[in-house]
Amino acid sequence: MGPMTAACDFVEMLARKGLLERTARVQAELYGSLALTGKGHATDRAVLLGLAGERPHKMDPDAADLIVQGIRSAGRLKLAGVREIPFDEPGDLRFLQRERLPHHSNGMRFTAFDEAGAALETKVAYSTGGGAVVDEAAIARNAPPEGAWDIPYNFQSGDELLEISEREGLTIAQIARENERASLSDEEIDRRLNAVVDAMSACIDRGIGQTGILPGGLKVKRRAPGLHRLLMERAERTLQDPLTVLDWVNLWALAVNEENAAGGRVVTAPTNGAAGIVPAVLRYYQRFTPRASEEGVHVFLLTAGVIGSLFKENASISGAEVGCQGEVGVACSMAAAGLTAALGGTTGQIENAAEIGMEHNLGLTCDPVGGLVQVPCIERNAVGAIKALEASRLALIGDGTHRVSLDQVIETMRKTGLDMNVRYKETSLGGLAVNVVEC
Repeated sequence: MGPMTAACDFVEMLARKGLLERTARVQAELYGSLALTGKGHATDRAVLLGLAGERPHKMDPDAADLIVQGIRSAGRLKLAGVREIPFDEPGDLRFLQRERLPHHSNGMRFTAFDEAGAALETKVAYSTGGGAVVDEAAIARNAPPEGAWDIPYNFQSGDELLEISEREGLTIAQIARENERASLSDEEIDRRLNAVVDAMSACIDRGIGQTGILPGGLKVKRRAPGLHRLLMERAERTLQDPLTVLDWVNLWALAVNEENAAGGRVVTAPTNGAAGIVPAVLRYYQRFTPRASEEGVHVFLLTAGVIGSLFKENASISGAEVGCQGEVGVACSMAAAGLTAALGGTTGQIENAAEIGMEHNLGLTCDPVGGLVQVPCIERNAVGAIKALEASRLALIGDGTHRVSLDQVIETMRKTGLDMNVRYKETSLGGLAVNVVEC
């Protein structure tokens, strides 16, 4: 999502500056972790779509496949969907695996050239996780955008969040909504929340309905359709085996991440690689808890978003920076907190659930086999969703007091990521990525 957004931003900038019609060639260069696992993560496909003017939130997976196939078969690309130029993928999309840009391992450089080969415009951007893109100028400023803190409740840590909740008598979801009201109406907030729910649900349903082998060469078979068929055929088993509920949660998580592995449309929560956990736990709330409601769904997402923001601001959600603890670990923490809030947990219980969710993912490495977001990534989402359920249940049987705080576990995750060898941070240079033979 990040590279697609960055590529689209670049061609839109060319259009704004009146340079699009003068552009005869575009080159995209990928660096560091983005280059090492780029093809496995479908970054090449994403860049082509972005240069063609596509954005992740509007992308139709089937139409996107046709666009990419057309570019590759014709050797031509319509910049921003309007300016057709030649595109030689081996030369114009370069994976510079031995080079790293200074600010982040997921670096990109886009350059537009005129007919004479002179550079018209260059832009450097970084994909920092969860689809977020930061350009070099913004990093150099090292400051939040103007107006970013013009909200009623500023907090930069879990402790500050708890203090505001106690002082104002507000839940975490209410604090989040009050901050959103600084720029949006309640109707717009709800519309956006419902759009997220709808996108998550559509991804689950599409993942259940698709069959076959996932692309990339590992020959990983989609398991969600078969598991769904089994659950439907043996519905009465639920009466004998209460753990069948977990099979449903596994199904929903697998469905989303098989869609992600196939280049489908997912919701970053907080990232693509961990996109199955929050939707699976949210659907568990909707289908298997007795008092589920639309309001509860909104509480779930608002709370999960706040927890995710604490990790992003104080540590990282990027596998290239801190390993998979920053992706699956954060998603588990978000889902555990969201579920606990939707079930009526106190602020202390919610913070406890978030802490448990991460504490038992500390040190989780990011070592995808073949650079593909398939092994162990797809199963890891199913396991992460089940962990989130357990974290929520453990928190709800307590009174909210606990020995390790959320802030402490976030800082531990950050330091663990700093200490982690680069081989285990989304480079596919260590761990399972080199110990599993590709065949």
